[in-house]
Amino acid sequence: MRKNLIRRSHFYGLISVAVFFFLYLFTAICVLLILMVSPMNRSKPIRRIMRFWARTIFLMLGKRLRVSGIENIEKDTNYILLANHASLFDIMAILSFYPGVSWFGREHLLKVPLFGRVLKLTHYVPMKSGDVRNTKEMLSHLVQKSGAQTIAIFPEGTRTTDGSINRFRKGFVHILKATEMSVLPVTLNGFFLLKPKNRFTINFESKIDVVIHKPIEWKEFAEQDDHAILEKVKVVIESAYIQKGKNGKH
Repeated sequence: MRKNLIRRSHFYGLISVAVFFFLYLFTAICVLLILMVSPMNRSKPIRRIMRFWARTIFLMLGKRLRVSGIENIEKDTNYILLANHASLFDIMAILSFYPGVSWFGREHLLKVPLFGRVLKLTHYVPMKSGDVRNTKEMLSHLVQKSGAQTIAIFPEGTRTTDGSINRFRKGFVHILKATEMSVLPVTLNGFFLLKPKNRFTINFESKIDVVIHKPIEWKEFAEQDDHAILEKVKVVIESAYIQKGKNGKH
């Protein structure tokens, strides 16, 4: 049994190297397409390429990404989109159904070859060191962007290393209070099994899905303190979360 697991792990390792090569090659092509379109200052073509890029990557992985609750997204409405975070593929999952978002997250992601370029093209706002000046600057950028499009944030701040949803940080609460936008909670399932932070290989047996919850309007948060807001959103996201099993499947 153990020998079979080791062989399967080695096999997945070899396949993962090949898959990552083609993923980066495909990403490079899409980045070039976006760069060709971007001088026209038209958002629709860029969003279509983003969605095509994200969806095609899952096809290249041999994955069918199931998305439920898409009807909860109201047309021409901007949100603060909040989702749990387990994998680099989380961003692609969200872009596959909601390509027109501004991202707020770790600065180091901008250094990832090609992928960092994709993030810059989505108006990614990097989270810098937490001094007062940088915090005000980041909030200012995000508030400005909120007038034009939805802001996507992973409230855990970093990817989980054990498959459980980590505690939420209150950075998004400041944005929520400054914009009074509705929150769109999103649950991502199976991405920790697919490709976690602490493993190179891709698990091609994992099943992935996205659950889009009903938006929570600002008025439901208006009278609550920061802790209550964090808990309210976390409970909603956790309500549809499927924890990994002992056998590595869910």
